[in-house]
Amino acid sequence: MPHEIGLITTIAVALAMALAMGVAASRLRMPPLVGYLVAGIVIGPWTPGFVADVGLTAQLAEIGVILLMFGVGLHFSLEDLLTVRRIAVPGAIVQIVVATLLGMGTAQMWGWSIGAGLVFGLALSVASTVVLLRALEARGLLESINGRIAVGWLVVEDLVMVLVLVLLPAFAPMLGGSNGMGETSGSGDNIWLALGITIAKIATFVALMLVVGRRVFPRLLWQVARTGSRELFTLCVIAAALGVAYASAALFDVSFALGAFFAGMMMRESEFSHRAADESLPLRDAFSVLFFVSVGMLFDPQILFDEPLKVLTVVGIIVVGKTLAAVVLVLAFRYPLNTALTVGASLAQIGEFSFILAGMGLALGLLPNGGQSLIVAGALFSIAVNALLFTAIEPARKWIRERSTLARRLELRDDPLAALPMSIDQKQLTGQVVLVGYGRVGRRIADALTEHGVPFVIAEQNREKVEMLRARGIPAVSGDSADPMVLVQAHIARAAMLVIALPDTFNVRKMADIARTLNPDIEIVVRTHSDEEAHLLEQERLGKVFMGEHELALGMARHVLGRMGAADTGDRS
Repeated sequence: MPHEIGLITTIAVALAMALAMGVAASRLRMPPLVGYLVAGIVIGPWTPGFVADVGLTAQLAEIGVILLMFGVGLHFSLEDLLTVRRIAVPGAIVQIVVATLLGMGTAQMWGWSIGAGLVFGLALSVASTVVLLRALEARGLLESINGRIAVGWLVVEDLVMVLVLVLLPAFAPMLGGSNGMGETSGSGDNIWLALGITIAKIATFVALMLVVGRRVFPRLLWQVARTGSRELFTLCVIAAALGVAYASAALFDVSFALGAFFAGMMMRESEFSHRAADESLPLRDAFSVLFFVSVGMLFDPQILFDEPLKVLTVVGIIVVGKTLAAVVLVLAFRYPLNTALTVGASLAQIGEFSFILAGMGLALGLLPNGGQSLIVAGALFSIAVNALLFTAIEPARKWIRERSTLARRLELRDDPLAALPMSIDQKQLTGQVVLVGYGRVGRRIADALTEHGVPFVIAEQNREKVEMLRARGIPAVSGDSADPMVLVQAHIARAAMLVIALPDTFNVRKMADIARTLNPDIEIVVRTHSDEEAHLLEQERLGKVFMGEHELALGMARHVLGRMGAADTGDRS
């Protein structure tokens, strides 16, 4: 060959093999990502035949992580992040501690050192960005309160891991390793200095994005959109994602993923944010496939024959230990069982940060060689079964609630936010609108109803929002509206209309069925982002269906006001 084509070869073979194995997995009724993992094993260094470039594949996978987190940021506002901070921050920290202690305890039983156990436990504690987001997107949960809690939890985990990666070399000599430069002793002053510098860098990056990025990115996107060139618009989106991600890592020691996430959040202020998300979707999908292939390439099947019990133990910590810890924590914050199970399933896997920690542990002389193999094996199997965990959420919720009085009591029944205050005038609870969801769309509808004096009750899963609404004198109940008791507490039986302002298409039918069972004459209004879903909902005569982006809230509000007789919009179909 007259020139080097390693990159082209790696991309071509990896995508072709992923396609073949993904199709095979689908025909076997397994998630396609299982096929992507197998494709990585096939072209990896541990199996005969063609061997792809592991280094190049890892970098391509990192691009997928960047684009995916950037896309999440485009749908995730700073307000969304702050509204889940009361559960995401303590929840993520406690879950990291629990998983780390489980890993350390297991490592001690295997005869490993404390330093090895610490690295091992930390690697098992942090979830994969790509797996989490792919799972939430596939089920339409990314913009739901459950999805926001999971993403907020993930952001906190990423911030903690950034600190860990900076501090680990400084602590390594105390833990029996070196600091990466051949030194086996460390200074306490150096550790605190490193911590202070890291926190200062992160704070500077966040402040820069909030102050400068929030103004610059929307204007940049608007200026490029004015050219009318689709390719320039796409180029602007990709350049912003990769550029900010690289700059955040090079200048502020923030992870690529976290930098891209903040870039997306700032660009979300633009009116073209949804278009930006759509334009970057094909690249996000293609490069995220390469992430799964890269995980498969790291897996050495020999570990299954050499250390089968250890592999099972690692998978158990990731899938069972982390899930139970997350479920208990979410229930302790009085969120519904459905939320607890969704967050638990979201975090029951490990990925990119785990590999980085394992590699650093080896370089610092803390983690034994077998430790990295066990972490990779745990990642591969936890990723493969993660889709099954999401499928099992609803059956598990029903099984637990039917058999556990404690679970039902913990969920909502003794929760003061689960029922409306007795002080509410009963006139407001007859012929009212029940509004499910108080996000960006729900807020605008509620404002319009308030302005025109139309009585309404809000059903919202985010407890912080419910507390805020009640402080403002707005009737609101906390809980998942797919639970009949939540709609009962919102007095659905006496309501004139149910307005579902959530993008959660999976539970729309369930909410509608509950409402019509309790109130056969109720009128229903729903929102959706999908043409196909809108067509199905209209065929099922579920109710008035609204689609769109910027005009969605306005259109829904006009329709509701018209039907309630508060405004003559001409839309009385």
